[in-house]
Amino acid sequence: MQIRDLPYQDPGDPDVRSGPRFLLWIGRNQIRGQLTSMSWGLLHQCSIAGLPLGVGFAVQAVVDRSGGRLALSGGLIAVLGALIAVGDTMLHRTAVNNWITAAARVQQLLARKTAELGSALTRRVAAGEVVAVSTGDVEKIGWFVEALSRFAAAAAALVLICVGLVLYLPSLGVLVALAMPLLALGVLPLLPRATRRADFQREKAGKATELASDTVAGLRVLRGIGGEELFLGRYRRASQEVRKAAVRSARMWSLISAIQVLLPGILLISLVVYGASLARDGRIEVGQLVTVYSAATLMLFPLRHFEEIAMAYSFSRPSAKRAVRVLSLHRTAEPSTVDGAPAGDLYDPATGLMAPAGLFTAVVCGDPDEAGRLAERLGGHAEADAEPDKHGDAPAGTPEKVPSVLLGGVPLDELPLAAARTAVLVQDKDPVLLSGTLRELLAVPSSGLVTAEDALAAAQCGDVLDALAQASVDTDGDPMATRITERGRSLSGGQRQRLALARSLVTDPEALVLDEPTSAVDSHTEARVAAGIKALRTGRTTVAFASSPLLLDLADRVVLVHRGTVVAVGTHRELLLTEPRYRAVVTRETEAEIAALAAADAIDAIRTVDDIEEVEEIEERA
Repeated sequence: MQIRDLPYQDPGDPDVRSGPRFLLWIGRNQIRGQLTSMSWGLLHQCSIAGLPLGVGFAVQAVVDRSGGRLALSGGLIAVLGALIAVGDTMLHRTAVNNWITAAARVQQLLARKTAELGSALTRRVAAGEVVAVSTGDVEKIGWFVEALSRFAAAAAALVLICVGLVLYLPSLGVLVALAMPLLALGVLPLLPRATRRADFQREKAGKATELASDTVAGLRVLRGIGGEELFLGRYRRASQEVRKAAVRSARMWSLISAIQVLLPGILLISLVVYGASLARDGRIEVGQLVTVYSAATLMLFPLRHFEEIAMAYSFSRPSAKRAVRVLSLHRTAEPSTVDGAPAGDLYDPATGLMAPAGLFTAVVCGDPDEAGRLAERLGGHAEADAEPDKHGDAPAGTPEKVPSVLLGGVPLDELPLAAARTAVLVQDKDPVLLSGTLRELLAVPSSGLVTAEDALAAAQCGDVLDALAQASVDTDGDPMATRITERGRSLSGGQRQRLALARSLVTDPEALVLDEPTSAVDSHTEARVAAGIKALRTGRTTVAFASSPLLLDLADRVVLVHRGTVVAVGTHRELLLTEPRYRAVVTRETEAEIAALAAADAIDAIRTVDDIEEVEEIEERA
């Protein structure tokens, strides 16, 4: 795969059983690029190793006063120099290509998983962790893939050089060959500790990134409650922990580097002392000593790749673990078996919630978090996932299977992802507006039956259009051509909420699930928005999670969900009269008021049978 051919048509199905297995899967899928890079690396390393041979021939030619052999040695050095230049250039080119294509593969996998899970992703994984994986961790994984081919070339070159030195000059070549494994593997006992320290550093850095991301996302709220200094102090402490962990990790790696300088230095000193004694006794020629010494010196360059690959693996392994944590999340564990988007009632077997086809159903939950989870379930995004084990490598157990939501009797889990998205659309309580013009915001996949003008009118966006028209400078007052800033920060909360509602209405899905669609608007606007939704969605299934009487009174049917189960169904007025729990949520009654009303009802009932003593007892308890 070349950079010009990116993106991948299909990035593949990754092995997410553990971080190392994921790295192995990436390397295996780029085997052709790895072999190409390794070949150029071998040419580069072996050409460098050949220089001492040319230099040794030249020195011996000078000693022997042979002009012909000196010229031949010069030509050999020139050819080797050209091969070094070509090999180094192509090695760098192919290695960087491996880095970029590996990073692109991981980014595509993450993007595909994000599109598959939607807003459910940040409910299962912290937003800061997702940011860390898609930025820094992708770079670390690419670094390991890129370093792998250069390490393989260096290791192969060392073997070839040792074999060549043993054949060229056994007396010194055997010494180098015996010392080389010690030089390459001498730091191996230190690597586990260095890896643990690197893992600890990355863990601290990831937590600091999460804290920073969450702080920036909630900066306006923090300013409102005066919590800036509190979170700033937390980030300072997290930053200092990262610094201390980085220093401890750097100390270990500096020790490894020092050892990799010390051991080769000892080898070179021993080689010079022993070789000089052999040359003095006439057992070897001076040119041969220069050749072996130069070859041993240049072998230090490929030895550095052993430290680099250990370092790259130590940093990429925790990055791969975090990537696996995201990529191992699944919308469903079952294959898609149904074609197309079905129509019919929307039913949740877990709670008993039924939204009849073509009706406007309002759902009341006393717990807002429960409402959000149920809304995600209705969209097919709320299946539980197994928690990772203590090492973060693999799920600790099999998650309990939660029955899928049914649309027209068909489980959403069995629908292809595109069909499920077309059939059911969930609008979160806090929807996001992407930057761009209003026309681009509303240019979403849709049935084509609802125009942007109708959707904006139903969502009561007239004041938003007026504000955008006034804010436009070079669009001749056309609000549809006015740019909306990132996340709609130039708009009020109610304006953002209504624009997001208009975007959802334009899509015109078979079933539309709205989580508190009018929570940020005043009561007058809320009533008009509710009426607009009902009118525009006539004949379509609509589910709105709300507790506002203005919206509930317009619903065809109202469902009360208490502690994860449907406990009452009816109209808004019927439930107000017959269901105390519903009345408590909708009218915001306190527990004391509910107890007093219950006592008053009991007293009235008792008075009808003239039981005065029990009345007094109840009054005392109330």
